[in-house]
Amino acid sequence: MVGNIGFALLLSALAGLSTTIGSIIALFVRDEPGPRLMTITLGFSGGVMILVSFVELLPGAIETIGFAPANVAFFGGMALMFLVDALIPHDYMAEHHHTECEESNLADCDENHEELELKERLLKTGLFVALGLGIHNFPEGMASFATALSDPELGIAIAIAIAIHNIPEGLAVSAPVYAATKSRAKAFWWSFLSGVAEPAGALLAALVLLPFLTETVLAWVLSAVAGIMVFIAIDELLPVSRAYEEEHLSIVGIIAGMVVMSFSLWMLK
Repeated sequence: MVGNIGFALLLSALAGLSTTIGSIIALFVRDEPGPRLMTITLGFSGGVMILVSFVELLPGAIETIGFAPANVAFFGGMALMFLVDALIPHDYMAEHHHTECEESNLADCDENHEELELKERLLKTGLFVALGLGIHNFPEGMASFATALSDPELGIAIAIAIAIHNIPEGLAVSAPVYAATKSRAKAFWWSFLSGVAEPAGALLAALVLLPFLTETVLAWVLSAVAGIMVFIAIDELLPVSRAYEEEHLSIVGIIAGMVVMSFSLWMLK
């Protein structure tokens, strides 16, 4: 059990801190990932989360605690993420395709006071995105920890899916902060801090759940985890994937994620 706990915490940390990959892309690579690649990877991640929730997590919980309790926990997980999303709204730069400077043009940003105003808005945007994503990542950390504790192989798959969708989150935080401050260090650390919320959520789950963790409690938790992941896929991953205006590739990514996840689950049986 101790080894599983350490492994689950490590997976959650790696998944959460993948935001730094997006930050590095934004800061050190001249060209961002193209819309086709982003569409497919985000769709793939969403497909993985949806399939594993309905094929593995929820059915397993139904077998342990029954249909009604498992579904109550499932929709409770969705309700929790809905409240977090409503109270702490967040945004991806990918949903708008352009920086604020490009959208407003601001006379090519050639006047000093307009440049200063733009930088202030960009910095504010970056910091609020970091705060919002950090709070959203917290329950994701709890979800990845609980899943990995129950099934390490499945936990790896979930951690990979979460890591994929955390990469554009890191880009969303670092790009506006860097544009406003021209400081790679500030942009990187704000992105890093937004990702730290994920292992923090996993650590809290370890401290709260472990003293009274039983098969029944774990089934309730995994049902809620399924609801959380379905909400994340529907509310965040799939809309952002389609925002790149590569709708057919978005569907291809979703199906590919489901196929790969189905195959991996079959191989684990």
